Formats: sequence, C-alpha cells, structure tokens
Amino acid sequence: MTEDGSRPARVEDVHEIAESMPHVTVEWGTGENPVYQVGGKSFVFFRNPRPDAFDPATGERYTDVIVFWVESEDDKLAMVQDESSPFFTTPHFDGHRSVLLRASRIGEITRDELAEVVQDAWLSRASARRRAAWLASR
Repeated sequence: MTEDGSRPARVEDVHEIAESMPHVTVEWGTGENPVYQVGGKSFVFFRNPRPDAFDPATGERYTDVIVFWVESEDDKLAMVQDESSPFFTTPHFDGHRSVLLRASRIGEITRDELAEVVQDAWLSRASARRRAAWLASR
C-alpha cells in the first residue's frame, strides 16, 4: 500500500490531520484525552468509556471511541445508516451533530477518507471567515 492516502487510516492520522488544520488548539479532557478545537469549539475528541457505547456481546464499555462533528443531521445519517460503515452513534448523541468511530475500526477507511471526515468536522465548527479562508486556499 502506498503512502498517498489510499492506505488504511491509523489513529495517529487523526492527530496529524486535526493538528494540521488552521487555528487549532488542543485541550485535554478527562483521562488526558485530546480535544481538538477551532475558535474554542471542539471538532474531534477522544472519548472516555461511557455506558452508552458498549460491546453488545459482553456489555464491556468501548475504550477507543473518537467523536467527529458533522455539518448536519443528514450528513450524520448518511454516515451511520450504512451497515458496512464503521461510523456509528448512540442514543446519547441523538440530536447531536456528531458521529462516533472506534479506533479499532479506523483501518476500515482510508487515510484520505479520514482526512475528509476530519476536515469536514473542522469546517462544521470553524467561523465563516476561517472556513472561507481555508476553502479559498485549497
């Protein structure tokens, strides 16, 4: 597999892509999990194990959930309704414009696909001025 973005995504890519976006700051949430923000608004974060995200076979809480903001409920539904997609949601996130991805399944998408998800998350939270500047630079 080449390093051109068509290779399977890795957790390290989430950090690299999020940090490469303009005006990003990193806060540290509980459990020392990184929270990537633009203009004080989170767009990607690593979630602590919670009772709403668990293995249905064992009941064990997922320890590797990454949250990505999305532009709209329609975008969210498009990502989570496809049974083959590694993205999911839980009732806790009903009405919240975000999707979840387990780090253990991140390799089911390519680095390019992950970059699009992270960039879209950033775009959904950045100010109109920052969005316009970033889009114009591409």
